[in-house]
This record gives sequence, C-alpha cells and structure tokens, in this order.
Amino acid sequence: MNYGSYIVHLQKSLLKRTLRGEHYVKLYSYRYLINGFAVVITPRQADKLSGRKEVANVMLDYSVRTATTHTPEFLGLPQGAWVQEGGPQFAGQGVVIGLIDTGIDPTHPSFADDLSTDSYPVPAHYSGICEVTNDFPSGSCNRKLVGAQHFAASAITRGVFNASQDLASPSDSDGHGTHTASIAAGNHGIPVVVAGHQFGNASGMAPRAHIAVYKALYKSFGGFAADVVAAIDQAAEDNVDIISLSITPNRRPPGLATFFNPIDMALLSAVKAGIFVVQAAGNTGPSPKSMSSYSPWIFTVGASAHDRVYSNYVVLGNNLTIQGVGLAPGTDGDPMYNLVAAPHALKNNTASCNEMSLGECQDSSHLDADLIRGKILVCSYSIRFVLGLSSVKQALDTANDVSAAGVIFYLDPFVLGFQLNPTPMHMPGLIIPSSDDSKVGQPRANAAAQLFLFFLPFLLSFLASC
Repeated sequence: MNYGSYIVHLQKSLLKRTLRGEHYVKLYSYRYLINGFAVVITPRQADKLSGRKEVANVMLDYSVRTATTHTPEFLGLPQGAWVQEGGPQFAGQGVVIGLIDTGIDPTHPSFADDLSTDSYPVPAHYSGICEVTNDFPSGSCNRKLVGAQHFAASAITRGVFNASQDLASPSDSDGHGTHTASIAAGNHGIPVVVAGHQFGNASGMAPRAHIAVYKALYKSFGGFAADVVAAIDQAAEDNVDIISLSITPNRRPPGLATFFNPIDMALLSAVKAGIFVVQAAGNTGPSPKSMSSYSPWIFTVGASAHDRVYSNYVVLGNNLTIQGVGLAPGTDGDPMYNLVAAPHALKNNTASCNEMSLGECQDSSHLDADLIRGKILVCSYSIRFVLGLSSVKQALDTANDVSAAGVIFYLDPFVLGFQLNPTPMHMPGLIIPSSDDSKVGQPRANAAAQLFLFFLPFLLSFLASC
C-alpha cells in the first residue's frame, strides 16, 4: 500500500468509527497536498467529527467564482523575458501550467500542436490524463494540451449542476477557462477575428508552455471549494510546474486568519512541493479590503493599468469628431449617412415615444423600416443595459431587421461610473461613452445632420486571447 492509499484508508476508518451506522456521502479524499476529505453530513455529525483528536479543522464548503486579461508587449516580454528564452518560439518550453478554471475549447488554434515542425514533446515529468467524454472526444489532447479532467462532485450533490449547460467534461461551455489558458500559454501569432474582421495577432505569455486543464468551475453557478481543492490536489499529483487560478471566493473566508481555508492550505502545500502558484486578485476595487487572494505564499496578480486605446470615432457633417467604443467594421467608401433617432422612427400605432425601451432599439416591430433603411440608427444606452434588461446584441438585430447602415448608442446621463468595454458588432457601430459627448443623441426630426463613420480597430497585435 502506497502512502496515498494509506491516507485514504485512515480517512475511511475515521468516518466509520465516528459515524458508525449513520448516513453520509464522501465526495473526495485529499491525499497529496493535504490530509482531508469532503463529505456530505449533518451539522450534528460535523460536531462529532470536530470533537475527534485526529481532526484539526472542520469547515463548511463555500462557493467560488471566476475572475479575469492582456499583453506581452505591455509587459515588455518581446524585449525582456522572451529574449532571454530565445524568442517566443521557446518561451515556456518544458513547463506544464495547471489551470483551475471552467475547462477549455480544445479546437481553438491557440492550443494546436502542429503550428511548427520543431520537436515539441510532452514533458516527461507530467503524469496527468486526458479525460474522454462525448463532448471531449479522444484526440482532444495533444502535445500542447497535455491533460484535461473535471471535478463536480460537490456541485452535483447540491443539485445545482446542469449537465446540458455545464457539461460533465473538461469542455468549456463558459469561455473563461479557454480565455485564461490562452493568456497564459496560447500559441504565438494566432489571428484575432472579431465579427468576421481581422484585429491583429494574439499570443500567450509563455507560448511554448504546455497546458493541463482541471475544470472545477461551471457556467451556471460558478464552483465550490470542495471541487477546487480536489482539482488542486490532482494537479499537484500530476506534477504540474505552475498552478494558475483565475478564481476567488464569493466572500471572505470566516475567522480572523483568512488562510485557514482548504483552498489556501492546499496551495501552501503546493508551494512547499515546489509548484509556483498564481491567483487573480479579484475583479473588484480599487478599495480597501477588495483583494480576494489572501495568503503570502500565493503570487497574486492584479491589474492597475493597461495600454489599450479604442480609436473608434464618428465624424459629423460639420467635421466634429466624437470618440466611441466598439469592435466593428467601418462604413464602406466615402459617402455620408443620414442619422435617425429611434424615437423619431416609430410606427404611427406605437403607444408612446417616451417609453425608455423604445429608444433602446430592442424591438424592430415598433420601428418604421422605410424611415431607417440606409441610415444610421441612433439608440440610447440606459441603465437597463447595465442591469442586463437590454443588450447591444438585440439592438444590432433590430438595426439589421430595419436595414440600417449602422448604429450609434448614446449614453444616458444616469449611467455613471460604469466602464464600457468594446462590444463586437457585425455592422458599423459604436457606443459614445460620455453623455457630454452625446451630441448626436436626440437629433431633431427630419434633421439634415449627416455623419461619416470611421471604426479604427485598436492595436490588438498584443492581445493575449481572442
């Protein structure tokens, strides 16, 4: 019997002696980094276990969530670390990065292993497996994606797991895991295509490194500590060199010492085993106590600035230029386009032009296509977009239904303090991010104002994922 099997035997024995004749369900045995287990029991049974001298700590399982991006050039890699490694074609060679996340899309070109004829063997020290399921078929792994497994016992026991949406496999139905994997070790020079348009090339930070995926988070609910610790324990047993977690707890762990939680204790043992551990600082802040990575043995990564410039803008007929946000194609050629605000293009039988949703272009049935065809449709961007009650995608569908040449969103003055990210659009379009600049917001009916749209892609040659 090896040491790991001996640990599992002791855990089973403890449960049987303490909960003799009682019902319980053991989900995981943690045997490599920490000596512990995840078990479904009642509060009374938890009290009985905590009273045993063999038990150091009992903690209630808790939920976790994803946390995320950007850029070799911004970090100075082409002139720094990549030069030391011999260029991007060697950066990360021989290193296996274990990613605890929402899985991966194995068909993405960032994870192909046939982009070079150079020798690219799977590191001999890595001993992980590639799980095979209906939606993660045999052949999904390769010399780049060297391992893939999923962990969902806690989620399934809680009854929150949706097999059709969350996928009981390493496959990524959310996109977050694919995104973070490509940031860490995506292949170098992968074309970025958004809405059918080229936006430069992408690269991971260590494009020659190998990826091992340990899926423990899911699209519909996030994840739970019990599953995450099982993923960490397996990654360490598989001999990964780095463990990367773009995940954080949904709340501060209980107690004065935040590191007395199973995730941080497992990561401490991983560091002691020689694994470099990286965790996202979280998506909140900057403000006091906004950090979500608590322990000094974890290399915590947060973003304080970036060099992204969104150079999209519109030029009005009077040569006034207004900056905007949006990943979209430009208008064809040099013609000018008339603009029409949604409230001024309603059908005669529409009840009220003052209703907020009508100005947001969410329903083409209320709009007169004859008034809009070939013009730029102007829509309001209200708090309803922030709350998820309205969407840019739906407005684009509306613009397409009424044959608009493009769409402009002007910011409602009540939408304050929210960062507007560039949204992929399949037609010319942008969001004017400041209500002070929304000079096209409410043009007069039958106004002769015209505008010329330029949608210049920001520099995506250094974007880390696509």
